[in-house]
Amino acid sequence: MSTSVFPNSQLYGTGYCALFARGISPTELLTRVSGREIQPVLLTRLEADAIKALGEDIDEEDVPDLNVDELHSSGMLDNSGPLLRAGIHGDWSFVVEPEGPYLASDEILASVSRDTVALSARLSETGSTWISYAENSEILSSFDPLFPQHDYGKRPATLEELTGFREAIDSGDRSEAYENAVRKIQQELQCAVPQEADAAKLLAVRVAGVY
Repeated sequence: MSTSVFPNSQLYGTGYCALFARGISPTELLTRVSGREIQPVLLTRLEADAIKALGEDIDEEDVPDLNVDELHSSGMLDNSGPLLRAGIHGDWSFVVEPEGPYLASDEILASVSRDTVALSARLSETGSTWISYAENSEILSSFDPLFPQHDYGKRPATLEELTGFREAIDSGDRSEAYENAVRKIQQELQCAVPQEADAAKLLAVRVAGVY
């Protein structure tokens, strides 16, 4: 998969779901996706991976730049829900969930897009993909890039008019439909994020009790 698409499977080998929202802060984005008061912690992607893998068994040697007591008190080590990291690039904030079952729901996309616009991109570990676009809590476009003619949004023409993503799909290899669609949509909406932005310490929360 091309690394010009963010996220990608080189960063998230077990798949992911990413949401992008315009004009709101990473803190507000995390509040919307969690649906509760948040207590964020700053984590790099590698630190988040260690926390996900080790959970309650983590110690100071595993994450030398973090305070393990603070991780406990923040709920970060509770593996009953997703660990989410959020950042900002330009006018857009983004949040990423490895594997992605939580962020992929229509209800969360609708909540994120309240009074703004939001884009969802999902790649599962099995290779299935999905893209959705919402404006002010209404999902206008929702489709598998392999079958863009089957769009389950309320106004599918809107995203095509804004971005011209179908030509990007039609002019490329079928195996690259997802990457080509995401790349074109992100370029036209101006929400493309360099993958380097994900390596730094970003605000992170654990949404406990939803798995």
